[in-house]
Amino acid sequence: MNGLGTDGGGSTHNTVSSTHNTVSGDAVIVGPLVMAQHIEGIQLPPDPPDVPPSQGPMPSRVFVNRTKELADLRDAALSLAAGPEPGVVLVVGVGGVGKTQLVAQAVRRELHRLFPDGQLYVDLADHRRDGAVDIAAVLGEFLRALRVHKDYVPGGLAERTALFRSVAATLRLLVKVDNVQHAPEVRALVPPQGLLLATGRRVLPSLLMDGAVLIDVAPLDGAAGTELVRRWHADADEGTAADVVRLCAGHPLALRAALEWLAARPQLTLDDVVRDLTAGRYGTGDDGVREATGMAMGAGGGTEEGGVGEAVDTVLDSVVAGVSGHTRHLYDLLGVLPGTTATADLLTATGATQVDEGLGELLSCRLAVLVESSDRPRRYRLHDVVRAHARLRARALPEERRRAVLRLVVDFYADAAAHGDALVLGDRFRIQPPPVRPLSELAARGTLFTGRPDALEWLDAERANFRAAVRAAADEGWYEDVWRLCESLWALYHSRKHLADCVESGLLGIEAAQHEARPDVEIRMRNQVARAAYELGDLDRAESQLDAAADLLELVGDPRLSGVVLESRGLIALARGRSEDSPGAARDRAEEARRLFERALEANRAVPDPHGIVVQSYNVAQALVAGERWADALGVLDEAAEVARASGDAPMLLRIDLVRAKAFVGLGSLDRAVAAAGAAADAAAGLKQFAKLDQALELLTALADRAEDRPLRVACEEKLGALRRTMGLRPPAAPTA
Repeated sequence: MNGLGTDGGGSTHNTVSSTHNTVSGDAVIVGPLVMAQHIEGIQLPPDPPDVPPSQGPMPSRVFVNRTKELADLRDAALSLAAGPEPGVVLVVGVGGVGKTQLVAQAVRRELHRLFPDGQLYVDLADHRRDGAVDIAAVLGEFLRALRVHKDYVPGGLAERTALFRSVAATLRLLVKVDNVQHAPEVRALVPPQGLLLATGRRVLPSLLMDGAVLIDVAPLDGAAGTELVRRWHADADEGTAADVVRLCAGHPLALRAALEWLAARPQLTLDDVVRDLTAGRYGTGDDGVREATGMAMGAGGGTEEGGVGEAVDTVLDSVVAGVSGHTRHLYDLLGVLPGTTATADLLTATGATQVDEGLGELLSCRLAVLVESSDRPRRYRLHDVVRAHARLRARALPEERRRAVLRLVVDFYADAAAHGDALVLGDRFRIQPPPVRPLSELAARGTLFTGRPDALEWLDAERANFRAAVRAAADEGWYEDVWRLCESLWALYHSRKHLADCVESGLLGIEAAQHEARPDVEIRMRNQVARAAYELGDLDRAESQLDAAADLLELVGDPRLSGVVLESRGLIALARGRSEDSPGAARDRAEEARRLFERALEANRAVPDPHGIVVQSYNVAQALVAGERWADALGVLDEAAEVARASGDAPMLLRIDLVRAKAFVGLGSLDRAVAAAGAAADAAAGLKQFAKLDQALELLTALADRAEDRPLRVACEEKLGALRRTMGLRPPAAPTA
């Protein structure tokens, strides 16, 4: 018998001193005043620190001769910030010319004062796939930076957009966005109040027609470049410094890389840099490579950009040739990696040695940067121009070596994802066997993650790299790895609602299963795509995937595969029932869902799978409630609760109590409904499932209002408001029954 103690546990406490009458299942009837006191005593997590976000690359201490650009940027920001509507500034220039640094300098010097509620930052290169940006993922990161708890971040783009606009409605925010390629990417991220500063490599005319202000950033001229060189190398001869600027085409990234390389070699002089760059002795000799690098510098492909690209390519060739052998090996590895960031653990797994020393040298040469991320493992990335150079170098590697590195990368991510899945979702049905390598063997030191929350954070931080690893495995024809990754990543995609990623990876998983002639895997993959489509509201697409999966069921032996397909069909039937205008039609849909869930339940009993039995019983009860068969639902829930208790399935006991409360409402037993909802609130607080706690409190508020129980209603409203403030949301309006 679950009590309603204030510590979120499951025992009966002395504070509940009024009469107790055990009702169907676990619900306990308590007096109204005691229940109100109990709700008041539910412990919420502490409020997050009230510190505005301050995201984005830090400004450099050495910054010269961008006086005009800084002034133009400041004037544009001041003018736009003074207007009633949010503004956009577009900063355009070739790759690596210093656009991001210009923005960082302007913000530090003056603009930060205009936006006291914080600064958000994203590099869209990290979220771009096949030319399109996952805007929903970007908005999810913004919402979490604005202290919206992950449990409250919805799955769909429309819902995330609406929540972002609601949360940011009264905030003066500065949003900084790098590597913009298309105007819609900017429009979706403009804060309701404040300013968006976007950097890109080409002008976006439609954005200018919307009222955006354009700031053009050109390479440094001779005088400015010479001043910058002499700031870094004080005793440099002016003529020699000017030669370096000319050879680097005034490109700040190339200048910095060349001077950092020289600074690490005190026995050399600036004349040595000029001589080597003039001779091009470290060049690849591959005109195609140089042309491609020039194209990577900017989208226009003009003569100026091509010249800058060749200059940067020559400098990077020289810098890479001058680093130690193990660092050069690390640089080449980074060029082969399919993702955009790397950890020391991944690099070690690919066979790199002296990883810490090599990363340190790459950082000191400004070839790599440390990704800003205080709550996750240290991640490193190459500047996008440097990454293009590294990947072009990788083309010259022997094919066997390149594939061997990719093989190690995919193996690392497949095993890490499987371990993460096991921690996040526990003992669920999986087709693949457990990974052979223990988790401890995947880390250079310590472990990658410990416990469910840590595992989920790690998986989320590696999301872009997982996506790239799945694609790389598909391109190489490593089909088993494709579907293994896809199956494991359900833990991430479902938990964090990365639904677009789930669809993309699932489609690759379907192709992989077909290549492998694995109907069991294809069913699993199609079901995952269907579930993502269902959560996105695309029920027709979900049903088409399930139809294709159902055609394969006679080819497989495990009844749980039919169970997952039947469950998804039942969920779709319930969703369609909620949209029916006619009560009779809604009941028919509920009955259809019940039959599907019953068949899924029988499939899980045939194994038997205790967790599957509980889940499908819970689903049957939901369908019975939707069909207004309240008493039948209570009987099913009681049986499910017995199995859940025996197997220690506390999260499902919580969900069972929520449905039980709705069944009691249908029977007109408000006191029992209140008791069941109170038990659910108690369990949700103890399990730190705050979205479920929100549901329980909202239900209790409506029940108290219907029962005219003012003390309970006030207690629930206050607790619900406090919870939502803690979760980063505004207090709710007064609920209705």
